[in-house]
Amino acid sequence: MKNDRIQRLLAAALAVAVWQIASMAVGSRLLLASPVQVVVRLAALVPTAAFWQTVLFSLLRIAGGFLLALLSATVLALAAGRLRIIEILLQPYVLAIKSVPVASFIILALIWLKTAQLSLFISFLMVFPLLYTNILAGIKSADGALLEMAQVFCVPWKRRLRMIYLPAVEPFLLAGSTAALGMSWKAGVAAEVIGVVSGSIGERLYEAKIYLQTADLLAWTVVIVALSAGFEWLALRLLRHGFRMVGGVGRL
Repeated sequence: MKNDRIQRLLAAALAVAVWQIASMAVGSRLLLASPVQVVVRLAALVPTAAFWQTVLFSLLRIAGGFLLALLSATVLALAAGRLRIIEILLQPYVLAIKSVPVASFIILALIWLKTAQLSLFISFLMVFPLLYTNILAGIKSADGALLEMAQVFCVPWKRRLRMIYLPAVEPFLLAGSTAALGMSWKAGVAAEVIGVVSGSIGERLYEAKIYLQTADLLAWTVVIVALSAGFEWLALRLLRHGFRMVGGVGRL
């Protein structure tokens, strides 16, 4: 574990060094700001109230979209796992969401919704199919012999769910959530940029592009990466803890 952390730190340091070398080679802060310039800009942004208001605006909506998708995917996957007809009815919608470009949904959402809710809706829409298919796959992977035994001995549904289905679903849900958490941030911020959502991180990125403020652009990008990584760490930790609490086999 310790060696793994050291290797990750060295990899990060190497990436920063490559970034610095590339910035020096380009020789223009308008085209590529250096790591030092980005850190200076972050130091100026972080103490301000406007920075935290912007972060909170995007965080609440993108996190809300992911949580709404997780809840919806869980309920519908459980229903589809019990009734084949529900899985068949949902399949065209899931396939359509997975196939249609995110930009198309963003443009449609700009027509349907207020821009303030754009990132919430797009985050929800983009991660729902991934979570739904993973949870459903986990349900289908449950041990058939155990399910037959539970049926023979008339084990209550709630106990089957806790003792058979949850351990089967856990690795699928955690794997799906790992991918979905990063996707929710990419899709949500992209929606904010395209929709120029007032008060959002996406708006700050758009303004940085318009005014050629490369240091600001990269500073907000670093903020997005940090928020995404932090949210992913917290969400996965809470999911594993939840599985342990209700009888799953997850480990912290």
